Amino acid sequence: MDLPELSVRSQLLDAGFTDDEVRRLVRAGRLTPLRRGVYVEGSVPDDVLAKHVLQVEAALGQLADDAVVSHVSAAVLHGLRIWGIPLDRVHVTRSRRNGGRCGALVHVHTAPLDPAEIVTIGGRPVTSLARTIADLARSLPFERAVVLADAAMFHKRTDRLERAGLVEALARAPRWPGSPAARRVVAFANGLSESVGESRSRVALAAGLALPELQWEVRARDTGEFIGRVDFGWPGVRTVGEFDGLVKYGRTLRPDQDPVEVLVAEKLREDALRAEDLGVARWIWSDLNRFAPVAARIRSHFRPT
Repeated sequence: MDLPELSVRSQLLDAGFTDDEVRRLVRAGRLTPLRRGVYVEGSVPDDVLAKHVLQVEAALGQLADDAVVSHVSAAVLHGLRIWGIPLDRVHVTRSRRNGGRCGALVHVHTAPLDPAEIVTIGGRPVTSLARTIADLARSLPFERAVVLADAAMFHKRTDRLERAGLVEALARAPRWPGSPAARRVVAFANGLSESVGESRSRVALAAGLALPELQWEVRARDTGEFIGRVDFGWPGVRTVGEFDGLVKYGRTLRPDQDPVEVLVAEKLREDALRAEDLGVARWIWSDLNRFAPVAARIRSHFRPT
C-alpha cells in the first residue's frame, strides 16, 4: 500500500515545531490526527484497510517492543480478504501469561508465541499466516473465520497456506478456548474459493445441499470443447451454481472494453451451459442472508441420477 507518512508529536517538537505550529498545520489540512499525539501527513485514506495499516503503525510506536501484530490486524497486513470483522482496534499479542487489555484503540492479547510464529511485514513483527488464522478461527463465528481461512489457502497466493500448516498451528495449543470450533473451520476451508461471496456461499450451501465441486470446468459432452469454468458444480446431477458478486465482471474488463461486452459474453456462456442440459442457478449478495429459496432453486435443477 502507498500510505502517507506518520508524524509523532514528540518528533515534531524535537524538530523545532511548536504546539501552536502543529495546530496550525492541522487546521490547514497538512496534518490529520490519527490518534493522540500521532498525525498523518495530508488526509487519512478513505480505504478502511489502508487506514487500519496506519493505525497499526501508530500503535506500534507507542507499545512495548515485544508487541506483535496479530488477529485481524495481522490478517490485514497479510492481505487477506476480510468480511464482517470490525477494524476499530489494533490487535497485538505479547508472549506472556498476563497483562492483556482491551482499550478503545488497541487490544493487547497475551499468549505464548513461538519465534517461528512471527514474521516481518513492512518492517513490522506480525504473527505468521498460520498463527493468524488459528487465532481468528478460535475466536470468530464460523462463517467469518471460513472467509479468512479460504483467503489464506487461496490457490493463487504466492504464499498460500496449506491445510497441514493450519492443522499444525492448532496442534500447538489443542486445549486453548475455541480450538474445537477452529478445527471445524480448518476442515471446511478450501483455497479454491475466489471471493468472500464464494466462501459465504459454501457455508450456506453446506446447510442443506451436497457440497459442490469448486471451479468446475465444463466441457461439451460430444466434443470435449471447453465451455466455461463455473463457481460451483454438481456434475452428477447436471447443475451449476454461480455467485454474482458483480465485481468479478469488473475484474475481467480490459482498459478498452465496454462493460456491456462482458455481460453479453456472460449471457452467451450461460446459454452454452444450458445447451449442455445443465441447470443454472444464480444468486447475489442479498440472497446469502436468506439462502433457503436459493437452495430450493438449485435443488429444482437437479437431474435424476
